[in-house]
Amino acid sequence: MDIKQLRALLAVAETGSVTRAAETLHIVQPAVSRHLKLLEEDVGTTLFDRGRYGMELTEAGEILVEYARRALQELDRARTEIQPNNAQVSGVATIGLLPSTSSLLAGPLVSAVKAQYPAIRLRIAVGYAGHLQKWLESGEVDAALLYNPKATPTLQAQVLLEESLCVVGPPSSKLDPSHPVPFVELGKWPIILTSAPHGIRSLLEQACRDASITLGVVAETNSMDVQKTLVASGHGFTVLPAIAVKEDVARGQLQMAPLCEPALQRRIVLALPNTRRLATAVRCTTALLVNEMRMAVERGDWPSARWLGE
Repeated sequence: MDIKQLRALLAVAETGSVTRAAETLHIVQPAVSRHLKLLEEDVGTTLFDRGRYGMELTEAGEILVEYARRALQELDRARTEIQPNNAQVSGVATIGLLPSTSSLLAGPLVSAVKAQYPAIRLRIAVGYAGHLQKWLESGEVDAALLYNPKATPTLQAQVLLEESLCVVGPPSSKLDPSHPVPFVELGKWPIILTSAPHGIRSLLEQACRDASITLGVVAETNSMDVQKTLVASGHGFTVLPAIAVKEDVARGQLQMAPLCEPALQRRIVLALPNTRRLATAVRCTTALLVNEMRMAVERGDWPSARWLGE
């Protein structure tokens, strides 16, 4: 088993075709077929089913693809670290952003990386905190924004900011940012809840236990866009940070008000792995990300947020 064989495996898995994989790898088709044959002989099982719809991974193939992708990512990270000191910073940086922050941060981060480190190839993954933490621990992302993470020996966390959560309702709800809503009121309304393992859901469940109330959940979803669409169309209320609905409120599609008694807050942290070396490209990119977040708070573009970072 060698790198060329693993690259051929991933190319065929992604394209579904030996011919297209050969074009992607810039080698001849028989070479790709030979790489696959040697790989299958090495692992002792079939990796693809050759059908009329193309090359489809077997169960064994899916397992090997998952490990091969991680192995090649680690080798790419090593390659970017083994370079002369005077070399231009290059390599791949995969950054995980929360859905509520991606619209605010993705564009400025891409612009900052392009301006200061044009040789860095930036990848942005968007997911809920629970998913981002799993991706970070597995090596699928290099760094991620999380909130209220549980302590773990595999991760280090730098606290960046704190933001308040708001109740969000349809335009007919008449919620007012200047009139906070007591938390117990949520028990009287239909609620659109985020799916586990979303961090906001954990905060809500703990607050409900503390206040001895039960939420009337009418729907759960793992998509923030679906969550907001259901609220806008009158199916219920939800709880989100103000940054997540800032534009929707400005367009009159949603209304929001801060929660009180108690006020719900989340802390956003930059999480990095403790189990592997951090590539130069990742360190440079995360520094730019932190700076963009700080400036967004200082400009007032991040409502209900308070900067806690250095």
